[in-house]
Amino acid sequence: MAAQGYTRVPIHLRDVSYRTFLRKDELWDIEGSLLDTKGYDQMATERGPLAAGDPIHKMKIRLTIDDDFVIREVSAEMEATPFGECQQAKAPLEKLIGRSIKSGWRKVIAETMGGEAGCTHLRELLFGMGTAAFQTVGRYRMHQRRLAGIPEKVMATPKAPLGECLGWAFDGEPVRRYRPEFFGWRPPETPTSGR
Repeated sequence: MAAQGYTRVPIHLRDVSYRTFLRKDELWDIEGSLLDTKGYDQMATERGPLAAGDPIHKMKIRLTIDDDFVIREVSAEMEATPFGECQQAKAPLEKLIGRSIKSGWRKVIAETMGGEAGCTHLRELLFGMGTAAFQTVGRYRMHQRRLAGIPEKVMATPKAPLGECLGWAFDGEPVRRYRPEFFGWRPPETPTSGR
C-alpha cells in the first residue's frame, strides 16, 4: 500500500515469515523467523552502535510435528537479541515436546513459556506457527488423497476452518458451495442444569 501525497521515512521493520516442509520420515518441519530492524543508526543499550538495518531481534524456531499436530522436536536460534540473558528463553521450548498444536495452543504457549520464563518474541512466533501447521498438514494430505483418487472424508461434525471466519461462515456461500452438508449448521445446545 503506497502513501500518496507525502514522503515517508522508514523507521521500523518487523519481518515475520513461516515455512513448512514435509520430511522423508513423514514428519513436518514448521519454521518461523522474526527479524526486527530500524531505519536509522542507533546505540543499543548493551550491544553498542547498530547501523540502520542491523538486526535488533533475529530469531528462528523449528517445530517438528506429526500428522496429529503433536510436537516431536523443537529448536531455536537467537542470533540477535537485546541482552545476552535472552538466550536462556530457549530452554522452556523443550516443554512443548509432546504437546499438541490444537485448540488451546495459545494457552499451551502461556503455560510453558509465559511471562518471565520465556521471550515475548518467541511466543509471538509460536502463535503463528499453529496457523502455519493448520494451513499445511490437512491441506497437503487432502491434496495427496485427491491425487490418489481417494474420496474426501465425510465429516460428522464441522471442523476448522468451518465457522471460524467470514469466508467459512455456516450461512455463507462458500460453505453452501463446498460443504453444503454444513450450510446453516448450528452447534447443539448444551442442556442447562435444573437449578
